Amino acid sequence: MEMEYYYAEYAVKKACELLAIDSPTGFTDRAAAYVNAEFESLGCHSYITEKGGVFVDLGGEGEGLLLQAHTDTLGAMVAEIKANGRLRLTALGGMRAENGETENVRVHTRGGKVIEGTLQLCNASVHVNGEYGDTKRSFDTTEIVLDEDVKSAEDTRALGVEVGDIVCFDPRTRVTDSGYIKSRFLDDKLSVGILLAFAKYVRDKYAALNRHVYIHITVYEEVGHGGAASVPEGVTESVSVDMGCVGEGLQCTEKQVSVCAKDSGGPYSYLTVGALIEAAKRENADYAVDVYPHYGSDVEATLGAGYDIRHGLIGSGVYASHGYERSHKDGVFNTLKLLKGYVCED
Repeated sequence: MEMEYYYAEYAVKKACELLAIDSPTGFTDRAAAYVNAEFESLGCHSYITEKGGVFVDLGGEGEGLLLQAHTDTLGAMVAEIKANGRLRLTALGGMRAENGETENVRVHTRGGKVIEGTLQLCNASVHVNGEYGDTKRSFDTTEIVLDEDVKSAEDTRALGVEVGDIVCFDPRTRVTDSGYIKSRFLDDKLSVGILLAFAKYVRDKYAALNRHVYIHITVYEEVGHGGAASVPEGVTESVSVDMGCVGEGLQCTEKQVSVCAKDSGGPYSYLTVGALIEAAKRENADYAVDVYPHYGSDVEATLGAGYDIRHGLIGSGVYASHGYERSHKDGVFNTLKLLKGYVCED
């Protein structure tokens, strides 16, 4: 059986639905509930872990393979309510102020209110600030301007806003007629959509698996410990399905599936990388092998937690990581083809 393009379309649809749910690290309950319900709707045995991730037993027999992706994203938290009623932030994960400047945000209060605002440079008017272009952007030189009539810290607190509240950036998701997917947080919600589509393929086609396959959708990847738990007994290998890097010095494009040989945490299992390459070749998946200079993944957290496993990393090519990211349906399709070749029996 060949992988059909329909499943790439399905993956993108599910990713877009998930992208519409705010879920920065530490604020992932609604996203996890959505993902869990989607796996259950496919007939999978799925549950939410104590840590808040989603664990799925896809079936099969023999030694275990754990596929991992993450639904937590970058974001921010209120660090200070300033005297003028505006908000100083602290990053959740690798969110950068220069990538979020002028973006619309939602402040989620612990009382359940959602208040809109915008991340702006302090003194943001070019016609007023003569040093606008020279100011280094950081979360100390930018602030949230709330879309409410507030002029003091007391005004802001009266709305229910407090230090520790979660700040979510608008993903601005779009899918073009030419097949490009543009959004914040494709890292890694696009991969969650891919694993949902792969599970649907397995169920639709009654596909035989070449080993016992589990899926873990983690919720703390962006802060480094998402994959540090929930590894079943008998698992000998884990593969992260995360964003494939696209940029200068790398081969991968948004239309390919990337196989990572090494990132800043060190090399991936030579045996696993080689087997992933062979699976891509068998399925005629358009792939590239690359080294990522600034990257870490769930499976490295799994190794760091002491599990004795082989590890690998694949993903649809994504440009402008940790910014306004872009991938393509073809990259999704090639990732699905590689997964089929790696996990399903001929």
